[in-house]
Amino acid sequence: MKLSVVIPVYNEKETILALISRVNNVPLEKEIIIIDDRSTDGTREILKNFSHNSTKILFHETNQGKGAALRTGFSQVQGDIVIIQDADLEYNPEEYPVLIGPILDGHADAVFGSRFAGGPHRVLLFWHYVGNKLLTTLSNMFTNMNLTDMETCYKAFRAALLPQFTIESNRFGIEPEITAKFARLRCRIYEVPISYSGRDYTEGKKIGWKDGLAAIYWIIYYNLKKSLHHK
Repeated sequence: MKLSVVIPVYNEKETILALISRVNNVPLEKEIIIIDDRSTDGTREILKNFSHNSTKILFHETNQGKGAALRTGFSQVQGDIVIIQDADLEYNPEEYPVLIGPILDGHADAVFGSRFAGGPHRVLLFWHYVGNKLLTTLSNMFTNMNLTDMETCYKAFRAALLPQFTIESNRFGIEPEITAKFARLRCRIYEVPISYSGRDYTEGKKIGWKDGLAAIYWIIYYNLKKSLHHK
């Protein structure tokens, strides 16, 4: 099966080339779809000078957010399995085989890579951890699932699901939205433990407490919303 690795990028000039190299080094058939969300730190210029035959690079003319970048990337998918990959180095592409394993085995439609299921991780940001657990618990209450990490970046799913839902979120509401829509579609969802090398805010971490408050709204909104598509 061919993977479509979709990478939203915003101001990651220090990590983007290393991340692309790591993804390219994974010994699986794949396409890489990068969406620059109007970076202003030099990332955009780096990507404009980058060329690789398995990599498609798209550019937003205005900054719209992670969800909008993923929406653009999903529209270009030609593979059989989609993997969402952040542009920093917090998540390790070498774990793709573990992430897609339940899909290849025929057991899952979607797989979440959990940072809290026993994999090695950097010890960091207690309140960020608490916030993640609270948001995951609230999401689980609506979806009736027992996820341990709803907010994880690492989500892999069968590309055949893409026509069945529309991504509406422009920012970090993408995580509760896609979780709610997978649940609404009655997808077979698995979790696998992954490693996590988190950053703090001095190292470029972008998500903050305001995004956490917004996530509460989006959890409620997308779980109560009946349509899987934008209306």
